[in-house]
Amino acid sequence: MKNLIITALAITALLSACSGGSNQKESKKQEGETMFTGAKNEVKLMTLDPGHFHAALVQKNMYEQVDPKVFVYAPEGPDVGDHMSKIEAFNNRAKNPTTWETEVYTGPDYLEKMLEEKPGNVVVISGNNAKKTEYILSAVEAGINVLADKPMVITPDEFSMLEEAFKKAEENDVLLYDIMTERYEITTLIQRALSLKPEVFGSLQKGTPDKPAITKESVHHFFKYVAGSPLKRPPWFFDVTQQGEGMVDVTTHLVDLIQWEAFPEVILDKKDVEIINTRRWPTVLTPAMFEEVTKQKEFPPYLKDIEGGNLQVYSNGEFVYKLKDIHAKVSVEWKYRAPEGAGDTHYSIMRGTQCDLIIKQGEEEGYKPQLYIEVNPEMDVDVFAGKLNEGVQELSSQYPGINLEKSDATTWKLHIPGKYKVGHERHFGQVTEKYLDFLVEQKLPDWEVPNMIVKYYTTTEAMKAAMKKD
Repeated sequence: MKNLIITALAITALLSACSGGSNQKESKKQEGETMFTGAKNEVKLMTLDPGHFHAALVQKNMYEQVDPKVFVYAPEGPDVGDHMSKIEAFNNRAKNPTTWETEVYTGPDYLEKMLEEKPGNVVVISGNNAKKTEYILSAVEAGINVLADKPMVITPDEFSMLEEAFKKAEENDVLLYDIMTERYEITTLIQRALSLKPEVFGSLQKGTPDKPAITKESVHHFFKYVAGSPLKRPPWFFDVTQQGEGMVDVTTHLVDLIQWEAFPEVILDKKDVEIINTRRWPTVLTPAMFEEVTKQKEFPPYLKDIEGGNLQVYSNGEFVYKLKDIHAKVSVEWKYRAPEGAGDTHYSIMRGTQCDLIIKQGEEEGYKPQLYIEVNPEMDVDVFAGKLNEGVQELSSQYPGINLEKSDATTWKLHIPGKYKVGHERHFGQVTEKYLDFLVEQKLPDWEVPNMIVKYYTTTEAMKAAMKKD
């Protein structure tokens, strides 16, 4: 009898150990923590210190899984007012109005109040980047899932804090994810898809510092329209100690795309990165330009980089680096206002052993992204044309309606139906929908977290190298 009791206890202990993970998750679910099933309204959103319009774009549409009531915690000031105006505009628009309900808390203890009350299980963080890394770490330490706008970190000194945040997120079983909208742009999606067809692309060249294998260039504008209205930017947006220099801001998107396209679903490491050269330079804003985009007549005292009465904003940067054995280049430039009919633009080239895949968005393209395929000189053009047509035909099952047009003897233009060109603002909803799926799965893809870490290591190391040159 004694042996039977011991055996029974041993079996019970073994079964308990085997089901420990599920029991712990069930316990968390009973405690109301971060367990998601995809049920209606189970995601409770909080928005922390929304100083950037991207915070509002997450709410441009409704989501079945997200409760309409959102809790906003922010310091008093114009940023939170501008955010609420955008949410109200979404609620009051004539076509497909949203139905968000917002409870706002403002006060100097807004962060502590959110962490104390925790009325939500996901926090959206998009605003002043000087505090963003601290916000992220505080949220994941409190067991809150985080959907953060880029960049998650803007200085080399705070990179270790971001690494700690990812560590704490894993320990607390919450998901920390950044909003990489450019992965959803259709010409980039098809560029990546064609690069994965060796019969068309061959393989990615290694490149050189002077002629990188993959290049991503982006031109942005301080004055722009969002949701049909002129964008009012907060004055701190022009302070690189709060917004971040060009080297660590928009470059986040470009480095992400390089990793995503050149090494799809490959787990990368910091030791895979070598910064080769860097360059940074300012955009000059007159007082009149500053007033037009901020609605403020004078530069605030914290904007100290002023020469000849004009503000010098170090929003531009570029760097060449090696990722594993591939040479890559990213470049970001901010201008004041786009030409009539134009907007932010993107240029990209992937150099393959059989062809180059090129995205242009200039005047010739009507400032709309256009994908070109240019065969390499050593290839037989007729043989390549057959392979390219077959490759595009295969992709048409996923993207019905795409087709090729011969531009010249060695170049093709890929026509993409307008239904796939949903626009930058819609991409925020697509990222949010993907994040909601990850919450249900209780995990990100294995490569996402290490590659986010490598991405921010790349941008902050480039920043460090650029500052050393000055």
